Amino acid sequence: MEEILEKSFRTIQQVPLKIERKVPGNLDWNWRLNAIVGARGTGKTTLLKQRAKILKDAGEEVLYISLDDLYFTENNLIDLVRTFEQSGGKFLFIDEVHKYPGWARELKNLYDSYPQLIVVFSGSSILEIFRQEVDLSRRALVYELPGLSFREYLAFGEYATLPTFKLEDILSSHRDLAASILSQIKPLQYFPLYLERGYYPFFVEPYRDYQLTLTQVAHLVVESDLQHMEGYDPSYSRKLLQLLRIISGSSPFKPNISKLGERIGISRKTLLNYLGYLEKARLISLMHLPETSISVLQKPEKVFLNNSNLYYALNPQNISIGSIRETFFQNQLSVIAEVHLHRKTDFQVTYKEKSHVFEIGGRGKDSSQIKDISQAFLALDGLEIGNGNRIPLWLFGFLY
Repeated sequence: MEEILEKSFRTIQQVPLKIERKVPGNLDWNWRLNAIVGARGTGKTTLLKQRAKILKDAGEEVLYISLDDLYFTENNLIDLVRTFEQSGGKFLFIDEVHKYPGWARELKNLYDSYPQLIVVFSGSSILEIFRQEVDLSRRALVYELPGLSFREYLAFGEYATLPTFKLEDILSSHRDLAASILSQIKPLQYFPLYLERGYYPFFVEPYRDYQLTLTQVAHLVVESDLQHMEGYDPSYSRKLLQLLRIISGSSPFKPNISKLGERIGISRKTLLNYLGYLEKARLISLMHLPETSISVLQKPEKVFLNNSNLYYALNPQNISIGSIRETFFQNQLSVIAEVHLHRKTDFQVTYKEKSHVFEIGGRGKDSSQIKDISQAFLALDGLEIGNGNRIPLWLFGFLY
């Protein structure tokens, strides 16, 4: 126990508090059991350590642990927490929960046995928290931590500290909002950098090779994290990496499932299942039309990589600016709204029960594709300030 307490103390003390991210969904840190999931590399561990440090500095009894620690090869979580709680512990932060066999059952037991203990745990976005052998649905509140928005990138890079905007305000008052930002910073100076290497918080580490790290992240997800998914066969890892490479070289990728399965040597059913795994791991986004019944075996109309940075890491020789723009838009909007494809334009976005249609392009794109559609807008790259239904693409990076 002393070993873990000492490691927790050192870990908490070393984490910087300069910028603390907010989790979309207004996370209540005082709820007894919170789950924070998200793609590898988006900052879940840092978020837990920062919160632990804030509480520790306020005089609270706090413990931070990672369940991939070698300590847990010979010791179990329940015994550790019992000792911690008996010594006055109140806040428990658990990282990498999916690396611990039977984690859901033990968390349920902790919740039921220690009503004064507040637990926050994190794990991969592939975690199927409510499909475990133990039902946590009545106990845990689940939040997803996405990668950095363009607004957060500007803050992390110490370029500018700017507010978030609601989608309805962007649609109705984008000229005023853009003007307020332009009075402080030139967003188009930084937007291309963000699209290439700004979605993951580790971009701030000066000695890290960003794209090499991101490639390694993709490999770790496929070769390690996905093994925790029921039905996943690790022998297919190389085929999934090949699939990611194929997707990253298309603009955008419109899958012919049968031909694609033949190309990489996977049956149609298995390929559709594995596309679902990659989406849950936040490496890709499967896009459908809004009226389509979405199921595991439903072929997606289009496949994007999850965020624009992945294109530059996985296939930098075949960058399609069209794919980059569309990927950015659906990635940022999907945090706060439902995003589907549209038959005549690019996307249909449903937000607060209202639907809006968007065509994505460069600043020279005209309105011909949306002229007969109500609530339709152009989201345009290279545009500093818009007019009417022509909105700068970068402004959609201020939604969270």
